[in-house]
Amino acid sequence: MGRDWYRFHSCSIDGRRVRATGGVFVESDTNLARLARAGTVIVPGWKSPDEPPPRRLLEVLRRAHARGARLVSICSGVFVLAATGLLNGKRATTHWRYVDKLRSLYPEIDVKPDVLYIDEETILTSAGSAAGIDLCLHIVQSDFGADVANRVARRLVVPPHREGGQAQFIETPLRDSTRGSLAPLLSWLESNLRRELSVKLLAQRAGMSARTFARQFRQQTGTTPHQWLTHLRLLAAQRHLERTTDSMDEVAEAVGWQTAATLRQQFAKHLATTPTSYRRKFATS
Repeated sequence: MGRDWYRFHSCSIDGRRVRATGGVFVESDTNLARLARAGTVIVPGWKSPDEPPPRRLLEVLRRAHARGARLVSICSGVFVLAATGLLNGKRATTHWRYVDKLRSLYPEIDVKPDVLYIDEETILTSAGSAAGIDLCLHIVQSDFGADVANRVARRLVVPPHREGGQAQFIETPLRDSTRGSLAPLLSWLESNLRRELSVKLLAQRAGMSARTFARQFRQQTGTTPHQWLTHLRLLAAQRHLERTTDSMDEVAEAVGWQTAATLRQQFAKHLATTPTSYRRKFATS
């Protein structure tokens, strides 16, 4: 990529190779001393959010940042940057599975749960592994321009650039709905998304007043009936788009949104994309 291209080194705390997931080993060609001269430090992951990073590593990262180095994390690597304290008061993201853990361990960080990556100038964080590629392409574009970033993307056979604000395509776990007095109703809901479902109707099926139903629903699910139903319809729409060639109006009707316009509105609001773009990326047929 030319004389001014990045020079890479793999660093470990003690200069020895590191075992990664799946029996893969990463050979290190140097130790933490190299970070004293690094322009960009990338933390590609961390073994466990519950295991504090070594103090020596955190001190080296703080010094690197103080002299102007750019710190970058991919997926669970954000827990290392968070432990330095340098993300306090800043925005950050990680894989959706780790969002709640990050928030609980580091409440001073403004955690954004549904974006691909966040650029805070000298500290950058990304979601899962694929979002890490998006972030790295963003860095290349910032350093060398769009043309070079597109050349790198072509070598990787990936889309040239996805904006950091694009939503992660997540299946956000809902609170366990198999217990509690509302469990039969919640199961019935999943099979009746086509219907017009009001709080009044749901309360009647549950044998409660609307007010009592709303209170019990939040206690048992952690959210409102409207939010729960929207989530179920969104997941159902995603599955329809992945597995069928139905028109947008047919998909919308199948999940209870009636019109393609409403379907597009919900995708824009919750996934920051369109149904057509989602199908193009994830269709299996």
